[in-house]
Amino acid sequence: MVVAMSTWKSIVDKVIEAPVVTSFTSIGPALRSRLDDWTSLDSYDLIGRRIVLTGGTSGLGLAAAERFTSLGATLLVVGRSRDKTERICAGLPGPGTATAVIADLGDFDQVRAAANEILDLGGADTLIHNAGALTADRRTNAAGVEATIASQVVGPHLMTTLLLPSLSEAAPGRVITMASGGMYAAGLTVRQLQMDDDEYGGSEQYARAKRAQVTMNELWATKVSPAKVVFHAMHPGWADTPGVEASLPTFRKVMGPLLRSADQGADTLVWLVADDEATTTSGDFWLDRRRRPIHKLPTTKKTDTPERRAQLWEYVEQLAGTRS
Repeated sequence: MVVAMSTWKSIVDKVIEAPVVTSFTSIGPALRSRLDDWTSLDSYDLIGRRIVLTGGTSGLGLAAAERFTSLGATLLVVGRSRDKTERICAGLPGPGTATAVIADLGDFDQVRAAANEILDLGGADTLIHNAGALTADRRTNAAGVEATIASQVVGPHLMTTLLLPSLSEAAPGRVITMASGGMYAAGLTVRQLQMDDDEYGGSEQYARAKRAQVTMNELWATKVSPAKVVFHAMHPGWADTPGVEASLPTFRKVMGPLLRSADQGADTLVWLVADDEATTTSGDFWLDRRRRPIHKLPTTKKTDTPERRAQLWEYVEQLAGTRS
């Protein structure tokens, strides 16, 4: 009977998943939370947990930050603006605490300094890569790396590498990456990962970065024992955030009330940090508390070869300066 019920729930979930509109919008969590009888986030206890959260000053990151401290976590919020990050940290609810760590994830020297500061503050058992933005114009960092790739692929890889010994002490620590459903439209590329000036498009560059994030998540899981650290990536569906309002105003206007709230978009992120289910596997991709495939199109799946995966890892290691 239990098996039959599980099969029935999987079938219903696939029906919800098939049309993107029912899966990615607020309809998804509304139906799935009932289907799977979700545990309330308020029931978790994060007292004693030390969590590093990048991009925690607005949108999904802020919604998650509020949950973490309300559940008792010690939170280290990594943000670019000192005034804003400190103000947000001061306003987060208790009984947990929040400390600001200032760094631009696209500036590798700042990432190294931030990692050292985090270690000096006591390290962490969980690292969340949430910082990210879709920008219309091409920019590069001081090292000449395109800004989206620098801040969402290379910088997170560098921070993970530097914090890995501390995360491993939790046995297992957790690394969670906030990706995007937009990556489903992008194939895995290394040579064209950084778009040049002639072809640059913000949405396409963002999608390529998110595809790389998800692939790197899977690669990390093959290189680190799950007894030490587990790695997971997820996407939030279509949520109404300041980033969407600024970068995709037409999309936001068309989708209107169907967009998820920031709390709905951040739910699986918080759950992956709080629930023991996340420690049972590593390298998975999630939406609405269920594991999902990383490809929906045969065209993108064809690009995902072992050779290209190995090239991506080597390329990111080279850019991050972490190659041994």
